[in-house]
Amino acid sequence: METGSAKTALVTGSTAGLGRGVARELARRGYAVILHGRSEARCREAAAELPGGGAGCLVADFSSLGEVRKMAGEILAGRGRLDLLVNNAGIISRERRESREGVELTLAVNYLSHFLLTLLLLPLLRRSAPARVVNVASAAQSPLDFSDPMMERSYDPMEAYARSKLAQVSFTLEFAERFAGSGVCANALHPASLMDTRMVRESFGRPMSSVEEGVRAVMHLATSPDLEGVSGRYFDGTREARPHPWARDPGARERLWELSEGLCGGLLEPL
Repeated sequence: METGSAKTALVTGSTAGLGRGVARELARRGYAVILHGRSEARCREAAAELPGGGAGCLVADFSSLGEVRKMAGEILAGRGRLDLLVNNAGIISRERRESREGVELTLAVNYLSHFLLTLLLLPLLRRSAPARVVNVASAAQSPLDFSDPMMERSYDPMEAYARSKLAQVSFTLEFAERFAGSGVCANALHPASLMDTRMVRESFGRPMSSVEEGVRAVMHLATSPDLEGVSGRYFDGTREARPHPWARDPGARERLWELSEGLCGGLLEPL
């Protein structure tokens, strides 16, 4: 259902932690917020916190690119505009697992699902321009090994996480270059170090910063007038920072894009 002339935002992974906080703050500022999660019950619970119950709840498991494509189709069919996409959903997998399409799970959920979702929603973002894409990355970053992108030879959970997050930053810079002048700006950020979320507590123990600190950083990229028209940048909190050398390498970015297109296969074809 449409919500009049209010700006519309989609926040992935918005039933808990950072995503839930960002959704709440966007709604407070007047956005019609579309929530996303793996559980309909948790999605409805999060929506109940938002003014008017939010703009809708979408349920999709990002370990399945097919479900990502289905979700994108629902948005394209039911929405006349999308002003903001916050790609936030993420995991840390202690053991090596694969997505339904056979992609290493951390890379699939943290990066590839958002690559696919962003490109499928690009026509709607362009029609809503000026629009923004905010990719939630991390200071933990490591280059993808193109000789073993699925980490079949050896697996380490933090290495997998760091690779997925640098892939997000690389995608951000390449997207900004490929779609310059489209009216859609994309930026990435490390929101805060070890925020007080369940994922951090289960993986690292004691948190170092608050979710509210991360929300402020994401909101800066999502709404600040100072960043209108700014694209292809990486931020540490609210401060612009220099991206990892691998993300600045045009050759590495192009190889990652080609690998990502191949992994998505025909799912990237227009809906």
